[in-house]
Amino acid sequence: MDEMTVLDRFRSEVPRPGPDDLRAEEARLMAAISGAEPAPARRGRIGGPGRVRGRLAIGLAGGLAAAAMAAGTVVASHDFAERKPDQVTRIMPVAASEVLTRAADNAAKFPELHPKPGQYLVFESQTMNPAELNTAKGHSRYLERSIRKVWLPVEGDATQGVIEGKRLSPKPYPGWPIPPEAYQTEPSNGPEKLADFDNRVEYLRNDYAYTSRLPTDPQKMYEHLYTRLGTGPKADIEAWQRVGGLLTEAYMPAAQRAALFRAAAAIPGVTTIDDAVDAAGRRGIAAAKVIGGSRHEYIFDRRTYRYLGEREVVTDAAEAQAPVGSVLTSTALLKVSVADRAPQAEPHK
Repeated sequence: MDEMTVLDRFRSEVPRPGPDDLRAEEARLMAAISGAEPAPARRGRIGGPGRVRGRLAIGLAGGLAAAAMAAGTVVASHDFAERKPDQVTRIMPVAASEVLTRAADNAAKFPELHPKPGQYLVFESQTMNPAELNTAKGHSRYLERSIRKVWLPVEGDATQGVIEGKRLSPKPYPGWPIPPEAYQTEPSNGPEKLADFDNRVEYLRNDYAYTSRLPTDPQKMYEHLYTRLGTGPKADIEAWQRVGGLLTEAYMPAAQRAALFRAAAAIPGVTTIDDAVDAAGRRGIAAAKVIGGSRHEYIFDRRTYRYLGEREVVTDAAEAQAPVGSVLTSTALLKVSVADRAPQAEPHK
Protein backbone atom coordinates (compact mmCIF):
# COMPACT_ATOMS: atom_id res chain seq x y z
CA MET A 1 0.00 0.00 0.00
CA ASP A 2 1.53 3.34 -1.03
CA GLU A 3 1.19 6.68 0.77
CA MET A 4 -1.40 8.03 -1.69
CA THR A 5 -3.70 5.11 -0.89
CA VAL A 6 -3.28 5.80 2.83
CA LEU A 7 -4.15 9.46 2.28
CA ASP A 8 -7.19 8.56 0.16
CA ARG A 9 -8.54 6.25 2.86
CA PHE A 10 -8.16 8.91 5.51
CA ARG A 11 -9.96 11.38 3.26
CA SER A 12 -12.82 8.93 2.69
CA GLU A 13 -13.59 8.91 6.43
CA VAL A 14 -14.32 12.63 6.47
CA PRO A 15 -17.88 13.69 5.50
CA ARG A 16 -17.96 15.94 2.46
CA PRO A 17 -18.96 19.54 3.37
CA GLY A 18 -21.83 21.20 1.51
CA PRO A 19 -21.55 24.29 -0.73
CA ASP A 20 -22.49 26.67 2.09
CA ASP A 21 -19.73 25.28 4.31
CA LEU A 22 -17.12 25.62 1.59
CA ARG A 23 -18.12 29.25 0.89
CA ALA A 24 -17.94 30.06 4.61
CA GLU A 25 -14.48 28.50 4.91
CA GLU A 26 -13.30 30.39 1.84
CA ALA A 27 -14.50 33.69 3.31
CA ARG A 28 -12.73 33.00 6.63
CA LEU A 29 -9.49 32.07 4.83
CA MET A 30 -9.48 35.21 2.69
CA ALA A 31 -10.21 37.37 5.72
CA ALA A 32 -7.25 35.83 7.55
CA ILE A 33 -4.94 36.45 4.60
CA SER A 34 -6.03 40.09 4.26
CA GLY A 35 -5.85 40.73 7.98
CA ALA A 36 -9.54 41.57 8.19
CA GLU A 37 -11.74 40.47 11.07
CA PRO A 38 -13.04 37.00 10.18
CA ALA A 39 -16.75 36.35 10.01
CA PRO A 40 -18.14 34.42 12.99
CA ALA A 41 -18.28 30.67 12.55
CA ARG A 42 -21.66 29.21 11.69
CA ARG A 43 -23.23 27.31 14.52
CA GLY A 44 -24.75 23.98 13.53
CA ARG A 45 -26.46 21.09 15.19
CA ILE A 46 -24.38 18.34 16.73
CA GLY A 47 -23.05 16.50 13.72
CA GLY A 48 -24.13 19.43 11.49
CA PRO A 49 -22.03 21.96 9.52
CA GLY A 50 -20.34 23.48 12.57
CA ARG A 51 -18.90 20.09 13.50
CA VAL A 52 -17.96 19.13 9.94
CA ARG A 53 -15.41 21.96 9.72
CA GLY A 54 -13.55 20.71 12.77
CA ARG A 55 -13.52 17.15 11.48
CA LEU A 56 -12.33 18.32 8.08
CA ALA A 57 -9.31 20.09 9.55
CA ILE A 58 -8.39 17.19 11.85
CA GLY A 59 -8.93 14.62 9.15
CA LEU A 60 -6.72 16.33 6.58
CA ALA A 61 -3.98 17.01 9.12
CA GLY A 62 -4.03 13.40 10.27
CA GLY A 63 -4.01 12.12 6.71
CA LEU A 64 -1.05 14.25 5.71
CA ALA A 65 0.86 13.21 8.80
CA ALA A 66 0.17 9.55 8.13
CA ALA A 67 1.27 9.92 4.53
CA ALA A 68 4.49 11.57 5.57
CA MET A 69 5.23 8.80 8.06
CA ALA A 70 4.42 6.14 5.48
CA ALA A 71 6.90 7.76 3.13
CA GLY A 72 9.57 7.67 5.84
CA THR A 73 9.77 11.49 6.10
CA VAL A 74 10.08 13.44 9.35
CA VAL A 75 9.14 17.13 9.06
CA ALA A 76 10.51 19.61 11.62
CA SER A 77 9.67 23.27 12.10
CA HIS A 78 12.42 25.30 10.45
CA ASP A 79 11.74 28.33 12.64
CA PHE A 80 12.20 26.48 15.92
CA ALA A 81 14.06 23.19 15.45
CA GLU A 82 16.79 24.55 13.18
CA ARG A 83 17.14 28.12 14.38
CA LYS A 84 20.65 28.90 15.65
CA PRO A 85 21.09 31.06 18.78
CA ASP A 86 22.35 34.07 16.82
CA GLN A 87 19.29 33.93 14.57
CA VAL A 88 16.92 34.64 17.45
CA THR A 89 15.11 37.92 16.88
CA ARG A 90 15.88 40.10 19.89
CA ILE A 91 13.88 43.13 20.88
CA MET A 92 15.98 45.44 23.00
CA PRO A 93 14.17 46.16 26.29
CA VAL A 94 13.67 49.67 27.63
CA ALA A 95 16.92 50.85 29.19
CA ALA A 96 16.93 50.33 32.95
CA SER A 97 20.32 51.85 33.82
CA GLU A 98 20.38 55.62 34.08
CA VAL A 99 24.15 55.53 34.61
CA LEU A 100 24.80 53.89 31.23
CA THR A 101 22.22 56.07 29.49
CA ARG A 102 23.97 59.20 30.74
CA ALA A 103 27.33 57.75 29.76
CA ALA A 104 25.93 57.32 26.25
CA ASP A 105 24.66 60.91 26.24
CA ASN A 106 28.15 62.17 27.14
CA ALA A 107 30.21 59.82 24.93
CA ALA A 108 30.85 62.44 22.24
CA LYS A 109 32.04 65.12 24.70
CA PHE A 110 35.53 63.69 25.16
CA PRO A 111 38.50 64.18 22.78
CA GLU A 112 38.47 61.51 20.10
CA LEU A 113 41.42 59.34 19.11
CA HIS A 114 41.94 58.48 15.44
CA PRO A 115 44.46 55.64 15.28
CA LYS A 116 45.65 54.55 11.84
CA PRO A 117 46.61 51.13 10.47
CA GLY A 118 50.09 50.17 11.61
CA GLN A 119 49.85 52.21 14.82
CA TYR A 120 49.26 51.05 18.38
CA LEU A 121 46.75 51.98 21.04
CA VAL A 122 48.47 52.35 24.41
CA PHE A 123 46.51 51.59 27.58
CA GLU A 124 47.82 52.55 31.00
CA SER A 125 45.95 51.12 33.95
CA GLN A 126 46.13 50.08 37.58
CA THR A 127 44.86 46.64 38.58
CA MET A 128 44.15 44.44 41.58
CA ASN A 129 43.49 40.71 41.26
CA PRO A 130 43.40 37.66 43.54
CA ALA A 131 46.56 35.56 43.55
CA GLU A 132 47.20 32.13 45.01
CA LEU A 133 50.43 30.43 46.04
CA ASN A 134 51.15 26.78 46.73
CA THR A 135 54.48 26.24 48.47
CA ALA A 136 56.01 23.75 50.87
CA LYS A 137 54.52 25.88 53.65
CA GLY A 138 51.01 25.39 52.27
CA HIS A 139 48.36 27.32 50.38
CA SER A 140 48.00 31.09 50.59
CA ARG A 141 46.01 33.90 49.00
CA TYR A 142 46.54 37.62 48.58
CA LEU A 143 45.56 40.50 46.30
CA GLU A 144 48.31 41.48 43.89
CA ARG A 145 48.43 45.05 42.60
CA SER A 146 50.25 46.57 39.66
CA ILE A 147 50.43 49.40 37.17
CA ARG A 148 50.55 48.11 33.61
CA LYS A 149 51.09 49.59 30.18
CA VAL A 150 49.90 47.68 27.14
CA TRP A 151 50.52 48.35 23.44
CA LEU A 152 47.90 46.78 21.18
CA PRO A 153 47.95 47.02 17.38
CA VAL A 154 45.14 48.92 15.71
CA GLU A 155 44.41 45.75 13.78
CA GLY A 156 45.38 42.35 15.09
CA ASP A 157 45.02 40.03 18.04
CA ALA A 158 46.66 40.10 21.48
CA THR A 159 49.66 38.02 20.34
CA GLN A 160 50.95 41.17 18.65
CA GLY A 161 50.67 43.17 21.86
CA VAL A 162 53.43 44.19 24.28
CA ILE A 163 53.16 44.74 28.04
CA GLU A 164 55.29 46.15 30.80
CA GLY A 165 54.35 46.45 34.44
CA LYS A 166 55.33 47.70 37.86
CA ARG A 167 54.41 45.85 41.05
CA LEU A 168 52.64 47.71 43.83
CA SER A 169 52.46 46.57 47.43
CA PRO A 170 50.03 43.66 47.83
CA LYS A 171 46.87 43.71 49.91
CA PRO A 172 45.50 40.88 52.04
CA TYR A 173 42.82 38.62 50.68
CA PRO A 174 39.97 38.90 53.21
CA GLY A 175 40.65 36.48 56.05
CA TRP A 176 44.16 35.56 54.86
CA PRO A 177 47.58 36.97 55.86
CA ILE A 178 49.83 38.23 53.10
CA PRO A 179 52.44 35.51 52.45
CA PRO A 180 56.12 36.60 52.49
CA GLU A 181 56.48 35.42 48.89
CA ALA A 182 54.09 38.18 47.77
CA TYR A 183 56.78 40.75 48.56
CA GLN A 184 59.53 38.85 46.77
CA THR A 185 58.23 39.22 43.22
CA GLU A 186 60.16 41.39 40.77
CA PRO A 187 59.28 45.10 41.17
CA SER A 188 58.90 45.50 37.42
CA ASN A 189 58.84 43.39 34.28
CA GLY A 190 58.79 43.82 30.53
CA PRO A 191 58.42 44.95 27.97
CA GLU A 192 57.42 41.47 26.94
CA LYS A 193 54.97 39.71 24.66
CA LEU A 194 51.42 40.15 25.93
CA ALA A 195 50.07 36.74 24.92
CA ASP A 196 51.27 33.53 23.30
CA PHE A 197 47.89 32.77 21.75
CA ASP A 198 44.54 34.47 21.15
CA ASN A 199 41.79 32.12 20.03
CA ARG A 200 38.84 34.49 20.28
CA VAL A 201 36.21 34.11 17.60
CA GLU A 202 35.54 36.96 15.18
CA TYR A 203 32.57 38.46 17.03
CA LEU A 204 34.59 38.73 20.26
CA ARG A 205 37.41 40.77 18.74
CA ASN A 206 38.12 44.10 20.41
CA ASP A 207 40.89 45.60 18.26
CA TYR A 208 40.11 49.07 16.90
CA ALA A 209 39.84 47.91 13.29
CA TYR A 210 36.95 45.70 14.41
CA THR A 211 35.28 47.87 17.07
CA SER A 212 35.20 50.87 14.72
CA ARG A 213 32.98 48.83 12.38
CA LEU A 214 30.49 47.78 15.06
CA PRO A 215 26.91 49.11 14.86
CA THR A 216 26.12 52.65 15.93
CA ASP A 217 22.47 51.71 16.40
CA PRO A 218 21.76 50.55 20.00
CA GLN A 219 19.35 47.81 18.90
CA LYS A 220 21.95 46.32 16.55
CA MET A 221 24.68 46.68 19.18
CA TYR A 222 22.39 44.83 21.61
CA GLU A 223 22.06 42.02 19.06
CA HIS A 224 25.86 41.99 18.68
CA LEU A 225 26.35 41.52 22.43
CA TYR A 226 24.07 38.48 22.29
CA THR A 227 25.69 36.93 19.20
CA ARG A 228 25.34 33.13 19.37
CA LEU A 229 23.86 33.27 22.84
CA GLY A 230 20.56 31.71 23.76
CA THR A 231 18.03 33.41 25.97
CA GLY A 232 17.66 33.66 29.72
CA PRO A 233 19.86 34.58 32.71
CA LYS A 234 23.03 32.86 31.45
CA ALA A 235 22.86 34.74 28.15
CA ASP A 236 22.37 38.02 30.03
CA ILE A 237 25.43 37.32 32.18
CA GLU A 238 27.61 36.57 29.15
CA ALA A 239 26.36 39.70 27.36
CA TRP A 240 27.26 41.80 30.43
CA GLN A 241 30.75 40.32 30.49
CA ARG A 242 31.14 41.03 26.78
CA VAL A 243 30.53 44.70 27.55
CA GLY A 244 33.63 44.57 29.75
CA GLY A 245 35.59 43.03 26.89
CA LEU A 246 34.86 46.14 24.82
CA LEU A 247 35.84 48.51 27.65
CA THR A 248 38.96 46.89 29.11
CA GLU A 249 42.06 47.71 27.05
CA ALA A 250 39.85 48.36 24.05
CA TYR A 251 38.85 51.55 22.26
CA MET A 252 36.04 52.43 19.87
CA PRO A 253 34.74 55.65 18.30
CA ALA A 254 32.23 57.74 20.25
CA ALA A 255 29.27 56.62 18.11
CA GLN A 256 29.94 52.94 18.81
CA ARG A 257 30.70 53.69 22.44
CA ALA A 258 27.34 55.44 22.90
CA ALA A 259 25.55 52.51 21.24
CA LEU A 260 27.39 50.09 23.53
CA PHE A 261 26.30 51.97 26.66
CA ARG A 262 22.68 52.16 25.53
CA ALA A 263 22.66 48.46 24.66
CA ALA A 264 24.28 47.54 27.98
CA ALA A 265 21.70 49.64 29.82
CA ALA A 266 18.98 47.33 28.49
CA ILE A 267 20.52 44.05 29.66
CA PRO A 268 18.14 42.55 32.25
CA GLY A 269 19.21 42.71 35.89
CA VAL A 270 21.45 45.79 35.65
CA THR A 271 21.36 48.00 38.75
CA THR A 272 22.93 51.29 39.88
CA ILE A 273 25.58 51.55 42.60
CA ASP A 274 25.67 55.09 43.95
CA ASP A 275 29.21 54.92 45.32
CA ALA A 276 31.99 52.88 43.70
CA VAL A 277 35.78 53.21 43.86
CA ASP A 278 38.17 52.10 41.12
CA ALA A 279 41.63 50.59 41.63
CA ALA A 280 43.25 54.04 41.69
CA GLY A 281 40.94 55.26 44.45
CA ARG A 282 38.76 57.44 42.22
CA ARG A 283 35.15 57.56 43.40
CA GLY A 284 32.30 57.32 40.96
CA ILE A 285 28.94 55.78 40.20
CA ALA A 286 28.51 52.33 38.68
CA ALA A 287 26.23 50.12 36.63
CA ALA A 288 26.33 46.58 37.99
CA LYS A 289 25.02 43.05 37.59
CA VAL A 290 25.25 40.20 40.10
CA ILE A 291 27.07 37.15 38.71
CA GLY A 292 27.43 34.16 40.98
CA GLY A 293 28.58 35.34 44.37
CA SER A 294 29.74 38.81 43.34
CA ARG A 295 28.59 42.05 41.77
CA HIS A 296 30.37 43.07 38.57
CA GLU A 297 30.49 46.85 38.24
CA TYR A 298 31.44 49.27 35.47
CA ILE A 299 32.40 52.57 37.11
CA PHE A 300 31.92 56.07 35.67
CA ASP A 301 32.89 59.56 36.80
CA ARG A 302 29.92 61.01 38.67
CA ARG A 303 30.13 64.38 36.90
CA THR A 304 31.38 63.68 33.36
CA TYR A 305 30.35 59.99 33.02
CA ARG A 306 33.74 59.10 31.59
CA TYR A 307 34.49 55.39 32.03
CA LEU A 308 36.90 54.86 34.94
CA GLY A 309 37.25 51.11 35.41
CA GLU A 310 35.55 48.09 36.90
CA ARG A 311 35.45 46.07 40.09
CA GLU A 312 34.04 42.88 41.58
CA VAL A 313 32.34 43.06 44.98
CA VAL A 314 31.32 40.02 47.04
CA THR A 315 27.57 39.52 47.52
CA ASP A 316 27.58 35.87 48.67
CA ALA A 317 30.19 35.08 51.31
CA ALA A 318 29.88 31.31 50.99
CA GLU A 319 30.36 31.23 47.24
CA ALA A 320 33.14 33.83 47.09
CA GLN A 321 34.84 32.59 50.30
CA ALA A 322 35.15 36.20 51.44
CA PRO A 323 32.97 38.56 53.51
CA VAL A 324 30.11 40.37 51.78
CA GLY A 325 31.30 43.76 50.52
CA SER A 326 34.89 42.65 49.92
CA VAL A 327 36.47 43.98 46.73
CA LEU A 328 38.42 41.17 45.09
CA THR A 329 39.09 42.54 41.61
CA SER A 330 39.36 46.11 40.40
CA THR A 331 40.86 48.12 37.57
CA ALA A 332 41.38 51.78 36.77
CA LEU A 333 41.85 53.02 33.23
CA LEU A 334 44.37 55.86 33.64
CA LYS A 335 45.18 56.86 30.07
CA VAL A 336 44.65 55.87 26.44
CA SER A 337 46.93 57.18 23.69
CA VAL A 338 48.25 56.35 20.22
CA ALA A 339 51.84 55.37 19.35
CA ASP A 340 53.54 54.67 16.03
CA ARG A 341 55.34 51.62 17.41
CA ALA A 342 55.59 49.36 20.44
CA PRO A 343 58.81 48.69 22.38
CA GLN A 344 60.81 45.61 21.48
CA ALA A 345 59.54 42.69 23.53
CA GLU A 346 62.10 40.87 25.65
CA PRO A 347 62.24 37.09 25.35
CA HIS A 348 60.56 35.12 28.13
CA LYS A 349 62.98 34.07 30.86
